[in-house]
Amino acid sequence: MKLIRFGETGKEKPGILIDEKRFDVSSIVTDYNEAFFEENGLEKLKKALENNPVLPEVDSNVRLGSPVARPSKIICIGLNYVDHCLETNAPIPAEPIIFFKSTTSLCGPNDNLIIPKNSEKTDWEIELAFVVGKKASYVEEADALDYVAGYALLNDYSERAFQIERGGQWAKGKGSDTFAPLGPFLATQDEIADVNNIPMWLTVNGKKFQNSNTSNLVFKIPFLVHYLSQFMTLLPGDIISTGTPPGVGLGIKPEPIYIKAGDVIELGMDGLGSSKQHAVAYTK
Repeated sequence: MKLIRFGETGKEKPGILIDEKRFDVSSIVTDYNEAFFEENGLEKLKKALENNPVLPEVDSNVRLGSPVARPSKIICIGLNYVDHCLETNAPIPAEPIIFFKSTTSLCGPNDNLIIPKNSEKTDWEIELAFVVGKKASYVEEADALDYVAGYALLNDYSERAFQIERGGQWAKGKGSDTFAPLGPFLATQDEIADVNNIPMWLTVNGKKFQNSNTSNLVFKIPFLVHYLSQFMTLLPGDIISTGTPPGVGLGIKPEPIYIKAGDVIELGMDGLGSSKQHAVAYTK
């Protein structure tokens, strides 16, 4: 299944995507939130759809929100592609680097990117994200995929000056509003033939900067579920973003390139769709 949420910001309804058409399933499901995943909502929805219910079709012009309602946490993995480590002059991690994005950074896949107040170094990062399907604590790596609800496209926007030059943790540069556009949809595991072989790309104003494949991940998804669950309980609906490949603005030679108002950022992954964000300046 391909899960979507649609409608005005803060008023999204749950839906599904079938053959590129959008359908409203709010008569079956309240929302794609922690309770939905915790209560085996994916299986219940699948069974309900087998009865071929009459579902209202949703106009393609209606805004898409994040395919998952605001989760308990958004966990990100840093420096998880070898080439990205090299372009940023960082050592290849012996263990996953973990940081958090604020849940208020989550937004729809095509919502505007709001460049933060006083920002001069807002950057892009295409990433594969996965969503936790059930409560996970001290999970064995062999069982890890049993805890994954599905996969989605995410742009891990970063303000590099806030992140690197202001001291403290990376979270300073990761949590601004609109810094985590997710989607266009959440694809359940059966929709993806091989999660370890997904081509991915990102362009800015039509120029391709990132062009890679999830085969280049240092730490794969089963290990990440296992690893993270040793340090914290993962709750249903939690979003884990697995890191970005090379080609970020920070790593461009001879001079980094950063996002400015008016720029258009587009990104996509095979089987997970594409998204587009227009960059706009912060206004009070």
